[in-house]
Amino acid sequence: MKALIGKKIGMTMIYKDGIAVPVTVVKAGPCVVVQKKNDKTDGYNAIQIGFEDISSKHTNKPMEGHFKKAGIKSQRYLKEVRLDNIDDYKIGQVVDVSVFEEGELIDVSAKTKGKGFQGAVKRWNFRGHDRTHGTKYPRHGSTGMHTYPGRVLKGTKMAGHMGDVNRTILNLEVVKVDKDNSLLAVKGALPGARGSLVYLRTAVREGK
Repeated sequence: MKALIGKKIGMTMIYKDGIAVPVTVVKAGPCVVVQKKNDKTDGYNAIQIGFEDISSKHTNKPMEGHFKKAGIKSQRYLKEVRLDNIDDYKIGQVVDVSVFEEGELIDVSAKTKGKGFQGAVKRWNFRGHDRTHGTKYPRHGSTGMHTYPGRVLKGTKMAGHMGDVNRTILNLEVVKVDKDNSLLAVKGALPGARGSLVYLRTAVREGK
C-alpha cells in the first residue's frame, strides 16, 4: 500500500498522444513518517504520516510530545496507513510523489463541497410539483402514512444538510508525476473545493 496526503489545486488539461485529458492537479506530500504501529502492541500494522510543517506554538502539549518523541517538526495533518510490512519504513522517513508511477491506478478520498441546507428537489434530484394550476414551488410530495404505520419512516429523503461528507473515487489514473514540485496530475475530477485536503492511496481491488 502506497499513500500520501495532499491538497487539491484545481483542474486543467494535459495533451497525451494528441488527446486532451482532463486532470486534477494535487500538491501531494512530501509526507513524513511520524509513528509505526505493530500487531503485537497495537493489534494491527500501520504507519502514521504527517503533512505540512507548522510551528510548535500551534500544537497542543500532547501532540507536541508526540512529535518530539519522533524527533520531527510538528505536522498540521496526520493520517494512518495500514501496511502488511512496516519494516519498509522508518520514523522520520520522507515519502514523496515518486512512490506513484504514471499510468498507475489510485483511490482518492476527500470531503465534498458543503452546500448548506437544501430542499429535497436539489438535494435528491426530485422532479417537484407541476408549475401549473396554482402550484408555485418545487417541493417533495407527501411524506405521511395511512393509519398504519402512521409515521414518517426513518431514512425518508427530505430537505436537509447537503454535501460536506467524505467521498472516495476509485481507480483514477495517474497521468503525470512532477517530483520536483511535488505535483500529481490525476485523470478526472476529485471531490472538494480548491485547497481542500485529499488522501491518495494505491487502488484497492477485490481480492487484494
